[in-house]
Amino acid sequence: MPSTIAYSDLVALLRSIFLRHGTRDDVAALLAENCAMCERDGAHSHGIFRMRGYVDSLSSGWVNGKANPVLEDVAPAFCRVDADNGFAQAALALGRDMAIEKARTNGVSILAIRNSHHLSALWPDIEPFARDGLVALSAVNSFACTVPFDGRSALFGTNPIALATPVAGSGEPLVFDLATSAMANGDVQISARTGTSLPPNSGVDAEGKPTTDPQAVLDGGALLPFGGHKGSSISMMVELLGAALTGGNFSFEFDWSGYKGAQTPHTGQFILLIDPVRGGAEQFGLRVETLIERMKAAGVSRLPGDRRIANRRKAAEDGIPISHDDLAALEALAVA
Repeated sequence: MPSTIAYSDLVALLRSIFLRHGTRDDVAALLAENCAMCERDGAHSHGIFRMRGYVDSLSSGWVNGKANPVLEDVAPAFCRVDADNGFAQAALALGRDMAIEKARTNGVSILAIRNSHHLSALWPDIEPFARDGLVALSAVNSFACTVPFDGRSALFGTNPIALATPVAGSGEPLVFDLATSAMANGDVQISARTGTSLPPNSGVDAEGKPTTDPQAVLDGGALLPFGGHKGSSISMMVELLGAALTGGNFSFEFDWSGYKGAQTPHTGQFILLIDPVRGGAEQFGLRVETLIERMKAAGVSRLPGDRRIANRRKAAEDGIPISHDDLAALEALAVA
């Protein structure tokens, strides 16, 4: 039977795990908050499920938990961070204020992060920008696990893209975050653990044949892009923005075979910030709200992020559901 844990207690437990396995205190705090947010909001494929991958990536030496990222001011609307083989969240924290200042001054700004590792969802990275009144778009590539349309082998990552925008009235920004593969790789791993089948047209096995068996996808198979050639083109765009533009690795360019248990893709992240006032619509938030209301009138019953917000509110009242086994596993990692 599942129990519950308070959000603050989960953050403290995860922070202790990161500290135990070699991160600086500030990095541990960032990652713990990030992972706990995902678990709280029901994004289980990027919540505590990922802790083993974080720990093994740190323990193997694949990622530098005590990295010293370097921020560079390279143009009036462009800044970049070399993450020093560390986590993207720490690089983002370093570059955040400069990127916001540039967006306020110039109307737009780009933050390009390279030499970084990202194992989480994208929405925790950009939701805070929308709360500050900015429109934020981000893309990050991952590891080669998705076959391009009309291709024969994995080349792209799951390659998510996310958008966050302020909304008038509701108090909650509109945030969506989606993989350009048919589903997230973490969800495939969860399906394999629980013995559930994948939806049709999600992946192929090692011989390139369609399969709904998650283990077949993981054992030499690959995911498919969503929407055929359209999703594949967007996934290619993420490779270009997240890797080529930032100076990071493409999803196929790094080799982690010598690092047992490593799971954090060593790639790059692209973030675009826009000050919506510069778009000529000073009441941008109201325009967003108008679109949302018209979508609801058209019969849309759930908007992107609605489930996360509902889970967030429920967790604030009742705590975050967690099984006894999962809690025991986390407590073991904190002392291992």
